[in-house]
Amino acid sequence: MSTINETPDQEPKMETEQPFMAHLIELRDRVLRIVVVVIAIFLVLFFFANDLYHLVSEPLLSKLPDGSTMIATGVAAPFLTPFKLSLVASIFLAIPYIFYQFWSFVAPGLYNHEKRLALPLIASSVVLFYSGIAFSFYIVFPLMFAFFTATTPEGVAMMTDISQYLDFILKMFFAFGVAFEVPVFTIVLTITGVTNADKLAEKRPYVIVGSFVIGMLLTPPDIVSQTLLAIPVWLLFELGIIFSRIIGNRKTRKDKENNVDNHEPSADNKPSADNEPVTENNESAAENEPRYKPMTDDEMEAELDAIEREEER
Repeated sequence: MSTINETPDQEPKMETEQPFMAHLIELRDRVLRIVVVVIAIFLVLFFFANDLYHLVSEPLLSKLPDGSTMIATGVAAPFLTPFKLSLVASIFLAIPYIFYQFWSFVAPGLYNHEKRLALPLIASSVVLFYSGIAFSFYIVFPLMFAFFTATTPEGVAMMTDISQYLDFILKMFFAFGVAFEVPVFTIVLTITGVTNADKLAEKRPYVIVGSFVIGMLLTPPDIVSQTLLAIPVWLLFELGIIFSRIIGNRKTRKDKENNVDNHEPSADNKPSADNEPVTENNESAAENEPRYKPMTDDEMEAELDAIEREEER
């Protein structure tokens, strides 16, 4: 009898653990795919590691005085530095695929309206991240290195170590790539209801000051690079406010349309021929009747299992 009583208690545990394990297996598979793609890109870039390093060091080499070159102070630096650059560049180039795998993993658990919002946000995040890297490489680096070489003290030969230069530019790439995501952050805050465009506009003075503080913390201690980071962050914040207003106006217009549709009398709610009076109890019952019944945990798991079976087909 004890074994008969134990089996019903164990079956619900197996039903709750199986979908969780299935999600972990899927997550593992997608991470492995990302690793394989990054390694494949790395194997291609590694053969051109020295050329790649020469490309990223061109903004500094072009500003060095005549006779000055970059140096390698570490024994293995001539090999490890281009190796590190190739690996980081592989990850940067694989970002669209990484975001695609992330999207494929979370998309089955999203509603249709969430999918319509998430996909443009993910695509714009990738574009803005690459735009930040391109902005720092083609605009910020030439101006910044020209400022550094012009302020070199008399009698000092500027010869930068290749490892320190790589760490410096990677930090700058990441700083500008993340800073250019400001419109996405503002739109997400508006969509989730944390704030709105009017409240964001009221915080404009604080954002401008904060942009220069971020520029001071993430860039070298020179006014050129700080300004070149602070101004784009502020302009992108203004762009985020514009898109937030557009989204807010659409949401308000849609809510008004829904309210109009809900207040229109339907055939069932029209007064009958007998002119039957509506009692207060009927009105309160109609108001208190729930319009949406949330799904239970078992129903949600059954729905997710059905979606997984459809994808496997």
